[in-house]
Amino acid sequence: MQQSLRKKFNEQFTEEKYQAYMAQVEALHPGALDFRNAETPVFIPKDFTDKMLGACEDIIDVITAPNFKELTERSIPSDLKVPDEKGHTQFVVFDFGICENEAGALEPQLIEMQGFPTLFAFQAFHSELTRKYAGVPDNYSSYINGYNRESYIQLLKEIIVGDHQPENVILLEIFPEKQKTRIDFYCTEQLLGIQTVCLTKLTAEGDKLYYDHNGTKTQVKRIYNRLIFDDLQQQEGLGNIIDLTRSYDVEWVPHPNWFYRISKFTLPFISNPYVPETFFLNEVTQPLPLNEYVLKPLFSFAGMGVVIDVTQEDIDRIKDPENWILQRKVHYAPIIQTMDEPAKAEIRLFYFWKDEWTRPIAVHNLARLSKGKMIGTRYNKDKTWVGGTVAYFEQ
Repeated sequence: MQQSLRKKFNEQFTEEKYQAYMAQVEALHPGALDFRNAETPVFIPKDFTDKMLGACEDIIDVITAPNFKELTERSIPSDLKVPDEKGHTQFVVFDFGICENEAGALEPQLIEMQGFPTLFAFQAFHSELTRKYAGVPDNYSSYINGYNRESYIQLLKEIIVGDHQPENVILLEIFPEKQKTRIDFYCTEQLLGIQTVCLTKLTAEGDKLYYDHNGTKTQVKRIYNRLIFDDLQQQEGLGNIIDLTRSYDVEWVPHPNWFYRISKFTLPFISNPYVPETFFLNEVTQPLPLNEYVLKPLFSFAGMGVVIDVTQEDIDRIKDPENWILQRKVHYAPIIQTMDEPAKAEIRLFYFWKDEWTRPIAVHNLARLSKGKMIGTRYNKDKTWVGGTVAYFEQ
């Protein structure tokens, strides 16, 4: 997006430099990097960043409104609702595509948002390694609102560990050693001193939860939740696991219900030029040009069920229209020049929310590059200059 920086990076790129950089990334936790790391970062001009942040503030106005929980109560599947929800989520992430509008100008468009963590710890390491590899100028930073590596890690520690001892805080997942994002779990352990625990290893005695910490039965007082219930429902052979829909004497970071509250379900309530127009399917009262919309199920695993080229027959087949949305299509701009075809990009902004804050604050990011029809591994097989990376924002 910043043509001078793109030109300089591409001219200086060599496969040898990339492989040396990748060796450093993989050496963080050998064998744990299970997704493709792109050859280049993304350079974002200040005006584009300001548009993304402005859109986020409009969305946050909705999230912090007094009636937000009432609006989103139906978003939580009744059989997956977890009790003892207090306050707000501690994390929100917003995914923006770099898109082209009808006038041919570049603009951000919100693709998705989640009240759920992402690769927070990995990016602290990844962004530093990428910065050195790419020779990023001093007036560009992967951090936002004045944060740097040290203050970001301190904030992450304050939010996740809080005033507890690290041994009483766990990162909870299901079969974490099999997850594609497991490198982030290990980076979290490294930064915060907490342990990753599989749900199958968690035990309950009354309203107390315990795990094995270096051979010692240890109470869990706070859970950094990385467990997606949709994922849990796909698993087989789980055996006798604890019932998470019961009330326990434990603090959630974030509480599981926020995964559903801040999600595709929230999109119809947002009005901003950088948020695609979205409707609950059962609330569509007049004909829409279906070729301009994407049909998405509200409750699905890993993006399954999305219909890109929508027909009236697709609409007619749906028996529960209240659980589907129609979202206006966006047009990703193939703006990142590479060694062959240009790549499209998404920027994921990290917002952290301490208990004493009235609103979440933008702190850091990750980015993803794609040359396929959509962002994601299945659309980018055998391609280069695609995958996970970092955005650096002009200061």
